[in-house]
Amino acid sequence: MIQLYHLLIYQPLFNLLVFFYNTISFQDIGVAIILITVFIKIILYPLSIKSIKAQKDLQGIQPKVDALKIKYKGNQEAMGRELMALYKNEKISPASSCLPLLIQLPFLIAVYSVFRNGFKPESLNLLYGFVRNPGQINSLAFGFLDFSQKNIVLAFLSAAAQYWASSMLITKRQPSVSGAKDENLTSALNKQTLYFMPAFTFLIGISLPSGLTFYWFFSTILTALQQLYVFKKHLKKEPVVISAGFKPANIKKIKNHDSNN
Repeated sequence: MIQLYHLLIYQPLFNLLVFFYNTISFQDIGVAIILITVFIKIILYPLSIKSIKAQKDLQGIQPKVDALKIKYKGNQEAMGRELMALYKNEKISPASSCLPLLIQLPFLIAVYSVFRNGFKPESLNLLYGFVRNPGQINSLAFGFLDFSQKNIVLAFLSAAAQYWASSMLITKRQPSVSGAKDENLTSALNKQTLYFMPAFTFLIGISLPSGLTFYWFFSTILTALQQLYVFKKHLKKEPVVISAGFKPANIKKIKNHDSNN
């Protein structure tokens, strides 16, 4: 399995990086990383779009999920059944936001391995016959950045880009029908998404060679731009509303019914 991964993903990406380094980038590793990042984003574009739309759709129906939690409080079987029906009616799969990311994971690992080992001269023996061996890869990018060393500035920029991308996925919701407890829980989850990932990105970024950090920074910028495109072109700009069966008036009746029981 490891050999198959190495043969089908790692080695092609490494050869592509060296090819860009030899040709289009004029032996500037920074330009080569930009080119291979764009290439990977193009290859994974359909999966990325699907994942972005699914994440936004799941947040958009959260008020309806909150309403179901109230109506079927204490009845987990009915809650699960109605939740599946809601997903079916809204044409949303809960796994659809995670599956594309899981498919992309091998590529992310391969890119990490390429940038971690690519500066070593012994790695060049993995080149295909038609890819010229440059002898060594100069780690100096754009004439001033040493991509073999750590860089706290790039780590901070990566964290900032991650914050920008994460903030787009936080849906501004109307007051939840499920009460303050669910509101607080949703707010906590949103804050965790918004602040944890940038902090995690920064901590990882300051511990890695800046070539990897730069790749993560530029890749995150492209992801954020993809999200802007999806939100503008593919998602309707409509306010989140509760379905007819779960209007606020009906929610009050449900609460009264539960309290009487």
